[in-house]
Amino acid sequence: MGKNILQEKSLELASLCIEISKNLQNKKEHAFADQIKRSATSVGANIAEAGHPQSRNDMISKFEIALKEAFETDHWLKVFKQANLIDEKTFDSVNKVCTKIRVLLISSIKTLKSK
Repeated sequence: MGKNILQEKSLELASLCIEISKNLQNKKEHAFADQIKRSATSVGANIAEAGHPQSRNDMISKFEIALKEAFETDHWLKVFKQANLIDEKTFDSVNKVCTKIRVLLISSIKTLKSK
């Protein structure tokens, strides 16, 4: 079986956001650290659950939840960039991964719904 790019990207996003979370904790921004960690890790958790669905509708539901969490993660990244809690380079690299995940999820959801 081939590589699952969606799972790989979700693991990458979680790892990057955990690192951001650690840096925010060092800056005593505990609430923000918790928010990005929760949303980013939820993306991957829901994608993993979608890999073993009870039905097509269950898979669609898990992908839709993952998509919502990816949009939330994107929101936090923008907040942190605006508030100068992360630098431009960090924002750009993490945002690129988050955007790729959203594109893949939207495509997957559309495909599943069309069948």
